[in-house]
Amino acid sequence: MNRIHKTVLGLFAAVALATGVGPARADAGPKEAAESARADIAKTLGFVPQFFQNMADAAVSGAWGEMKGLQLNPNSALPGKTKELVGLAVAAQVPCQYCIYAHTEFAKLNGATNAEIAEAVAVGAFARQFSTYANGLQIDAATFRADFARMFEAFKKPAKQAGPAIAIVDAVSARKDIERTLGFVPAFLAKLPETALPGAWRELKDLRVATNSALPCKVKALISLAVASQTPSDLSIAFETEFAKFKNASEREIAEAVGMAAITRNLSTMLNGQQTDDRTFRADIERLVAGAKAAAAQPKAAVVSKK
Repeated sequence: MNRIHKTVLGLFAAVALATGVGPARADAGPKEAAESARADIAKTLGFVPQFFQNMADAAVSGAWGEMKGLQLNPNSALPGKTKELVGLAVAAQVPCQYCIYAHTEFAKLNGATNAEIAEAVAVGAFARQFSTYANGLQIDAATFRADFARMFEAFKKPAKQAGPAIAIVDAVSARKDIERTLGFVPAFLAKLPETALPGAWRELKDLRVATNSALPCKVKALISLAVASQTPSDLSIAFETEFAKFKNASEREIAEAVGMAAITRNLSTMLNGQQTDDRTFRADIERLVAGAKAAAAQPKAAVVSKK
């Protein structure tokens, strides 16, 4: 195996990674621009993965520039682990087996635990679930926005436990627990089928807004926003954007989460449409991971940042 170029460590925040695609003439045609981009890919990653070799020439420069500028950039607002968990959640509900494998391996390389990976997938699934409810049940947008404003006010207050915990076993007990937790029953929960409400509420309470699960609430909100943005679901996008801000996500973090969703959808479409060979794709990802680990194990003195 060729030694992975040291700047691939930028993917795992080990050194600074210069953004932008390698130089090409301003008047370069698609083929020349693609050749320049593929040369930069080889310089950055140590080789050109199969899917970049097969990609349409007119798309290579832009797709690589976007990936290098956001996903592989250690100087982004979001850390590498969060970006890869966002990508994984989006890939899992496209679904795209190629992207699922790549984002899982890159997330692990960025330090994600099995619990964090499982929760990112679960949050992505939950985002799709409530997007389906919000759209399919035709929840009134004005009512929905008013309800989540009231929910945020409830989240700001210290949790109160008046009396013993409520065992959520049916719709009646679920509504009692919702009222105790939020102070009211939001319209989107009130319209759920009674048989689905207990489980849906437990997921919302124990997974989505819980502060003691594997992932921070801000990360879960950004994952949910990324999924909602490409479902798409206007109501979910509005809620998750406000919830992310409520959990102190910056505008740049929000934009990057949406950007990772877009990159994942873009490459998923290309990988599947090109009928990329799965065995070769996995070998390419394994080569990247192995090379990055080997480079990270080198003495720090041997690593030279490229500014």
